[in-house]
Amino acid sequence: MIVRIGAGAGFSGDRIEPAVDLAERGALDFLVFECLAERTIALAQQAKLADPRAGYDTMLERRMRAVLAPCRRNGTRIVTNMGAANPVAGAEAVRRVARELGLTGLKVAAVTGDDVLDRVGGLHLDEVACTGAALGDRLVSANAYTGAAGIVAALDAGADVVICGRASDPALFLAPLVHSFGWAMDDWTRLGRGTLIGHLLECAAQVTGGYFADPGFKDVPDLARIGFPLAEVDAEGNAVITKLPGTGGMVTRATCTEQLLYEIHDPAAYLQPDVVADFTRVSFEQVGPDRVAVTGGAGHPATGSLKVAAGYRDGWIGEGQISYAGPGCVARGRLAIDIVGARLAPHDAEIDEHRGELIGYDSVSGPITRDRPEPPEIRMRYAARCRTRDTAARVAEEVEGLYLCGPSGGGGVTGRIREVIGIASGLLPAALVSQSFHMVEA
Repeated sequence: MIVRIGAGAGFSGDRIEPAVDLAERGALDFLVFECLAERTIALAQQAKLADPRAGYDTMLERRMRAVLAPCRRNGTRIVTNMGAANPVAGAEAVRRVARELGLTGLKVAAVTGDDVLDRVGGLHLDEVACTGAALGDRLVSANAYTGAAGIVAALDAGADVVICGRASDPALFLAPLVHSFGWAMDDWTRLGRGTLIGHLLECAAQVTGGYFADPGFKDVPDLARIGFPLAEVDAEGNAVITKLPGTGGMVTRATCTEQLLYEIHDPAAYLQPDVVADFTRVSFEQVGPDRVAVTGGAGHPATGSLKVAAGYRDGWIGEGQISYAGPGCVARGRLAIDIVGARLAPHDAEIDEHRGELIGYDSVSGPITRDRPEPPEIRMRYAARCRTRDTAARVAEEVEGLYLCGPSGGGGVTGRIREVIGIASGLLPAALVSQSFHMVEA
C-alpha cells in the first residue's frame, strides 16, 4: 500500500495554483495546507478578540473554493491548520463554501485543544523572563504545539476536511499516515519517519526548488511555474519525494538536503509532540528525474512537554521611508536619518528602540566598514518601536516632513503604523492539553 500525500501550501500567503494542480492531477490520498507561524496565530487571536467569528486564515475560503471540488471528485482528503485561532469558525466557513459549490455530504472536522491561555499563568516564558500572569492584560494568546492525535481521530471518524489550529507542522502530515497505516503512537521508528516526511513537505516549494535558486550557482528550471511536492509513502514510513510532470522546479538530493536542515537545531533530536525524531541516518537517493527516495529516519519517545507560543502586546512600530537619487544620495540619506532622530529625541521616554538605515546600501549588511561605491539611488527607512500609538504616528509624520524640511531631492514617501505582537515561549506538560474535534456536514 502506498499513500500519496501532497503539500498545498507552505505558509499563509503561499500560491494557490500549484495546490489546484495537485488536487486535479496528483491522484492524492491527502492534500495538506500548512499555513501557520508563531506570529500568524497571535495575530489571528487578536482578530478573534475583535470579532468572535474571525480568527481563522483569511485565505481559507479562497483556497477551499479552488480545491474542494477536485479533491471531492478524486477522493482526496484535506488537512490544514488554517483554523488558526478559531478552528470551529473555520470549519463553518468550509461548510459554507461546500454548499456554494453544491458539494453535499462533505464532512468537516474542527480540531480544538491547542488554546491554553487559561493554563499559562504560572508558565515561565523564556523571551520575556517572566510568567504569563506577569504580562497581565498584555497577554493576547497562548497556543500549544499539539500532535497528531486529534487529527487522526477526526480522520478515523470519516472527516473529508480537517481544520485545526496550532498543530506542529510535521504532525499535519504524520496524522494521515498514522490513520492510513494504523501505526501505534509508541512506534517511535515509524513516527520518526512520518515526521521526517512531514518536515520535508511542510514548506511546500522549498523542497522543489523554491527558496533554493541562486542563478549561476543553483539554477532551477521554470521557477515561475514551480510545482508543489508530494510524497509516495509506504507502510514502513519510507518515501519518494516528487512533483507533478510538466511543472517547474526540481526535486534533487540537494533540494531535499537543504529542506532537511531547515529550522533544525539538533538533527539527532528534533523535538515534536509525538516523537523525538532522529535524522542523523537519513539517506537521499536520486531514483529518477524529480524523484528522490528517502530512508533512514528514526525516532525516540516524546519528551512529555509541549512548546507553547504566547502572544503579547509589545507596543507600536512607526515607520517611514523616502528615496534619494543621484550624486550624494547616500550623504543626503544619512542626513535625513540624523534629522529624524533629532526631531524624535524629545520623545525618547516613549521609544524603546529605533533604527535608521539606507535600503540597498547598509540595511542588511550593517554599518559600512570599507569603501563601497555609491549606488545611483537609495531609500531611507526610519522605524521605531514605541509605547503608544501616538508616538509611533509621530515617526511616520517626521519622515513625511522631510519633503520640505530635509535634504534636497527626496521623494516617494510612505509611512505606516502597526501594533507589535511579541512572541514568547515556554514548555507545558503534555498531560495538561487535551484535543477533541467537532464535526459538521455540508
